[in-house]
Amino acid sequence: MTTQNLLIELFVEELPPKALQKLGDAFSSVLFEQLKAQGLTAADSAVTAYASPRRLAAHITAVSALAADKAVQQKLMPVAVGLDANGNATPALLKKLQALGAGPETVAQLKRAPDGKAEALFYDSIAKGASLVDGLQKALSEAIVKLPIPKVMSYQLETDCELPGWSSVNFVRPAHSLVALHGSTVVPVKALGLTAGNSTQGHRFEARVSPVVLAHADMYADTLAKDGAVIASFTERRAEIARQLEAAAAKVGGGVKAIEDAALLDEVTALVERPNVLVCEFEKQFLDVPQECLILTMKANQKYFPLLDAAGKLTHKFLVVSNITPDDASAVTGGNERVVRPRLADAKFFFDQDRKKTLASRVEGLAKVVYHNKLGTQGERTDRVRAIAKGIAALLPQAKDAAVNTEFMQAVDTAAQLAKTDLLTDMVGEFPELQGIMGGYYARHDGLGEDVAQAIEDHYKPRFAGDALPRNTVGVVVALADKLETLVGMFGIGNLPTGDKDPFALRRHALGVVRMLSEANLDVGLDALIAQAVPAFGDKITDPAAALTSFIYDRLSGGLREHGYSAQEVEAVLALRPQRLSDVAKRLTAVRAFAALPESPALAAANKRIGNVLKKAGEVDAHVNTALFKEDAEQALYAVMQKLLPESEAQFNAGDYTASLQTLATLRSPVDAFFDDVMVNAEEMDLRLNRQGLLKCLHMAMNRVADLSALAS
Repeated sequence: MTTQNLLIELFVEELPPKALQKLGDAFSSVLFEQLKAQGLTAADSAVTAYASPRRLAAHITAVSALAADKAVQQKLMPVAVGLDANGNATPALLKKLQALGAGPETVAQLKRAPDGKAEALFYDSIAKGASLVDGLQKALSEAIVKLPIPKVMSYQLETDCELPGWSSVNFVRPAHSLVALHGSTVVPVKALGLTAGNSTQGHRFEARVSPVVLAHADMYADTLAKDGAVIASFTERRAEIARQLEAAAAKVGGGVKAIEDAALLDEVTALVERPNVLVCEFEKQFLDVPQECLILTMKANQKYFPLLDAAGKLTHKFLVVSNITPDDASAVTGGNERVVRPRLADAKFFFDQDRKKTLASRVEGLAKVVYHNKLGTQGERTDRVRAIAKGIAALLPQAKDAAVNTEFMQAVDTAAQLAKTDLLTDMVGEFPELQGIMGGYYARHDGLGEDVAQAIEDHYKPRFAGDALPRNTVGVVVALADKLETLVGMFGIGNLPTGDKDPFALRRHALGVVRMLSEANLDVGLDALIAQAVPAFGDKITDPAAALTSFIYDRLSGGLREHGYSAQEVEAVLALRPQRLSDVAKRLTAVRAFAALPESPALAAANKRIGNVLKKAGEVDAHVNTALFKEDAEQALYAVMQKLLPESEAQFNAGDYTASLQTLATLRSPVDAFFDDVMVNAEEMDLRLNRQGLLKCLHMAMNRVADLSALAS
């Protein structure tokens, strides 16, 4: 069967830039899948997506003009309903066959086959293959319906409708033309009030011809580039922008580089059809403003690429991705420089005005900002964060060192008190993304010291996976306090995440707590942290400690599995709810090494068996009376335990968890012999209790590092 490549394009008004790539991918993939489902594509057919600011398109290889016929088997009805006692067709069966275009003569050809508990009649027929016109019409309609449109527009049609100017359609943006080419042949499909043709439009200002006529499906990208001055492929356009940014930065010299921002690059790619990168600059006086402010306003408001020097410091030059390529670009660069100047002047004004008031003078204003209707204002929240931070700090070694105690505790309290005050500044009011960062700048201006400034700047960290931790211990304490306040408060009022809804980012806060406790190597237990945070809320909440602890361990468990640990390894370690999360990685390493030993399966199974015995026994005293030993196997096990358990315990206390577990591996033989030769639940009460006590001692020693029974298959 003859196949040709297929090209579909919808030419529309400017599409929403942040959604463009997703729209292009969805349009092409749904078209392809629908054509494939109708048998119009080949096994080696491939789809290429195109998306520019004013078009969505798809190129699909090896598409048939007519799909092959295929055999179809259709279930009709149970045999008992379709045939009478003599095997003749019932009126119900004849009516069903008539609806399918078959006559009574077909009854003899029907197949009988089991269908559940009964037997049913099945009709075999040949379904005629779909034509490309019908199949593409269905696929195109489906692709339009399934587009992930952020916000739908309604607009009136002017042609090809019953009431021009009154009939309307819904789409992401008004559509102006439709192209459908099978090879060089137009496929007469319709969509959004448009009939397919073979012409489209190129660049608004720089197209060589208008309209751009497409001679063949395979000439789409080349024709658009040559006659329309448009790079149709999103991927190619993005790569071209990245290449030009690098070349322009190299031309500026001095080792400068354009800021790396994948989201910005994607958005700019969705704004231009043929990119032209130009170098612009602003007055150096603006560099006195924190570079985060300048970078943010240039990226967010103007879609510019700031240039950073080799040390990562902002320069007074920036790059613009223009959509036109004039012979003289001075008007374009001059216009962009004029546009950015007021933005930078605003940033400078905000910065200058904010520094006229100290952060401390803004604390009172937090009492006027509502945080949560059940948890009070930001002022009340700040008081809670201060109390929690003091409690955390008191648990650390620094607080026990008289030489640094006062200074450390004061720095923690000051940072906790002032951490949220930059929310009341003009700069953060204009750019909420700068909260914390501006607090750090203003703290330095107020002479509060680098530890406090860094702690204020860092107290939102880690904000996302892979983000850096706070740079100093004061910052870690305040960041922990801030996250714990949110977690304890929200859990305390029952405001928990559900499904994919997590408006207060509690999962992210929990992961932040896990990372700080794990990576900052704080000698603080999780239960102790939560316990000292709860009283800060008074009677505003019910104690959420149990639910919150489970929530945090669940986040830890998921994170560990993502890092390559098996579910068994994670379960074994976290079953003990280790308090020092910084120990978890060492415990996992020890469990993995233990699991690789030949003795591991037998000991894990024995551990599970011991656990079951003790569970059935209830409360068991970990005490052994050697005078009650009657069997050689229990005496032998006790003797080995006397030798190995102190050694294993010493290794555990020294933090050498791997050695501790490997020492216990030599218990395999005496444990196996014990269960082969000794009746634990003996008739005599004293014997039974003594043997249970022996197993209790063994169980406690074996499960210091991890619950080894979790390794049993």
